[in-house]
Amino acid sequence: MNLALTVLNITAPVFLLASVGFVWVRLGFEYRVEFVTRMAMTLAVPSLIFVALMNIEAEPQALAALSVATFVAYGLVIIGIFAVVKLAGLDVQTYLAPLIFGNTGNLGLPLALFAFGDVGLGYAVVVFAISAVLTFTIGIWMVAGVGSFRRVVQEPLVGATLLGALFLWQGWETPQFLTNAIFLVGQMAIPLMLITLGVAVARLETRAMSQAAILSAVKLIICATAGWAVATWFGLDPIAGGVLILQLATPVAVASYLLAEKYGADAQPVAGLVVASTLLSVVAMPLILAFVI
Repeated sequence: MNLALTVLNITAPVFLLASVGFVWVRLGFEYRVEFVTRMAMTLAVPSLIFVALMNIEAEPQALAALSVATFVAYGLVIIGIFAVVKLAGLDVQTYLAPLIFGNTGNLGLPLALFAFGDVGLGYAVVVFAISAVLTFTIGIWMVAGVGSFRRVVQEPLVGATLLGALFLWQGWETPQFLTNAIFLVGQMAIPLMLITLGVAVARLETRAMSQAAILSAVKLIICATAGWAVATWFGLDPIAGGVLILQLATPVAVASYLLAEKYGADAQPVAGLVVASTLLSVVAMPLILAFVI
């Protein structure tokens, strides 16, 4: 009973905030996703990342181990998902990247924060940053046949990650007044991302939901298993291991739909994956949290 209540306390705020965005749009109110997303990804999320890394209470060796483990885990996920896509006779350009990269930002960061506190958030930021780098390089190559290293370098969240890692490594801290200001800006990130997630899901048009539901379940199994196997292999501490499993198991990101639209893949099946996997996560995330807590 206590475990169920703990999991409910972690997941309920996440899905309630996403529901706010969903209901807001369904009621016909205006919500400018492009503006909110740009503010979140340019200002709020980098601020959140920088402060989280600067203040994380974890040894640099633990962060390095988690970084290597994340790359290895994504390697296993890529192999597993590629095998599924080829065996099922699906279009690689359309299905591969969405089934590999999850919603480690909008959903993964708040879940890690509520489940494991500030330390968990710091670990989740590491996985999120690696996922973002892979998405804008390998992910774009999978969808469009060309990578975008320049896009990675230009991303504010990458710069914030590198700067935060430098401050952590050197033991530096910004002046308290500046830390407080950056912290306040960063606190916008999680509510904005969750509400925007609900808005984006409400606006998606989908078809072939039965196939999307099956693929979402397969993605969840492959990603969670890869996360567990790598966390066990590397001997990660319980929080770092739990965060890795949780982040890898997040549903298909809305960004995958946007990339499909931009680079000419079939966007409608990707939209179906976003909706189906997000709905599945309402049940799956509490079960995963019950396992890792």
